[in-house]
Amino acid sequence: MKKTFIPLFLATGTSCLAFCRQAEEKQRPNILFCIADDVSYPHMRAYGTAWLNTPGFDWVSQEGLLFHRMYTCNAKSAPSRACIITGRNSWQLEEACNHWADFPAKFKSYPEVLAENGYKVGATGKGWGPGFTNDSFGNPRNMVGKMWNHIKLTPPTKGISNIDYAANFKEFLKNKPRDQPFCFWYGALEPHRGYEFGSALKAGKNINQVDSVPSFWPDNEIVRTDMLDYALEIEHFDKHLVAILQALEEKGELENTIVIVTADHGMPFPRAKGQEYEYSNHIPFAMMWKKGITKASREIKDLLSFIDLAPTFLAVAGIPEEKSGMQPIEGKSFLDLLTKENSKPQRDYVLIGKERHDVGRPDDQGYPIRGIVKDDFLYLANFETSRWPAGNPETGYMNVDGSPTKTEVLKARRNSETEIYWQLSFGKRQEEELYNISEDRECMTNLAEDANYNTLKKQMRSELMQKLAEQEDPRMFEQGFIFDAYPYMGTARNAWNRMKEGKKVPTDWINKSDFEPRASGLNADFLN
Repeated sequence: MKKTFIPLFLATGTSCLAFCRQAEEKQRPNILFCIADDVSYPHMRAYGTAWLNTPGFDWVSQEGLLFHRMYTCNAKSAPSRACIITGRNSWQLEEACNHWADFPAKFKSYPEVLAENGYKVGATGKGWGPGFTNDSFGNPRNMVGKMWNHIKLTPPTKGISNIDYAANFKEFLKNKPRDQPFCFWYGALEPHRGYEFGSALKAGKNINQVDSVPSFWPDNEIVRTDMLDYALEIEHFDKHLVAILQALEEKGELENTIVIVTADHGMPFPRAKGQEYEYSNHIPFAMMWKKGITKASREIKDLLSFIDLAPTFLAVAGIPEEKSGMQPIEGKSFLDLLTKENSKPQRDYVLIGKERHDVGRPDDQGYPIRGIVKDDFLYLANFETSRWPAGNPETGYMNVDGSPTKTEVLKARRNSETEIYWQLSFGKRQEEELYNISEDRECMTNLAEDANYNTLKKQMRSELMQKLAEQEDPRMFEQGFIFDAYPYMGTARNAWNRMKEGKKVPTDWINKSDFEPRASGLNADFLN
């Protein structure tokens, strides 16, 4: 009798490990994980964003599942990706909670586990990072697999990478034994900053295509052009996705390949990437698996977290978590969502938070936040409100990438009528924030001081702190200082202190126009 993966495993109760040994390798599903670099929900055409053309994402959602409530727990590249590959929230990952960290050798990644269990593992573009990864012997680790980046192309704009993602994936497939299952990570470097300003207009887009600008930015031609340039880079990511899917289809591999399309966190604009609002942590997510998903074209509104990905991948590969060698996994497999049409929600909340992202504060201090998303609400606890949430003004607000939109928001500070734009993105904050995200997705109205929401606020804070204590978050035990003590591994480490001493600091991700010297008397010449 021909063996089939899910029915045999679920119906017989055979252990995952025993099943792996029984099943033919070619019947185990392939896993293709496609992740853009900096995209907010709902910025894909399938969600109704008309100023984007994303046929690849739409293909996956139409023939698979379209998710409406997927969150990353930490809205910066390295800590977000660390959560994906380990199944643990960032405050459970020691140094890897921070951006530009030395990833602890003790935490294994799901691609490493799949490689140990018979999968051909590879990646193209950007994997885990930025930061450093070595095993306990000091040898470099391939956290998401061997990199396939050698085939290049001529990029359509100055801001787009010259890596030919689709061609490298095809080369990977050629080098894979025919019957061996694969796990491949397609990590585009788009739409990360910087962009070639006006490139979307040159490509034929029109600023009137943008149907709305978030209320926390000025609505003008510069901001709309910046948004279209962001859209053009998303479309570049999606173009390669289409080519990858077509290559799988031609090889006859698409039927039994789990395809995930998402982004690591929100868009690289003020009050999005690097913060903990809806535009920061709420990300697009679609999933296709023709051979395994029951009833395609469904829209999933269950709350899910990136920490749920690793255990789901282990489950579909038939690898028991307790035998994987990974540290205890916090996330929960959502395999039932794929294989059962009417499965029960596995969680009714998602936790989010951050510690140190980029530098720019005295002694490389971070801006610690923890939050909980539950039902229609987002609650945030800000632990160090005396600090600047996006980095210090005198060092250029280093936790926000330089951009035309950032410049427009900073210019708005000069006028009392528009200063609110600066305050929302860069100003200091209250200790607590509460938003009704079903009615206020842009998080413009903080309900934390509204007496009508006192009971809800207290309930959400209590549940948040209880869950964090159960997860042994150091910040719940007066040990939060350790996150600031972990060294920043980038070249801009100790930036604030070095600039105060008159030393130059490489800070190529921000603009000199972002710098506000009047805050401390520092001079913009200290920025390279």
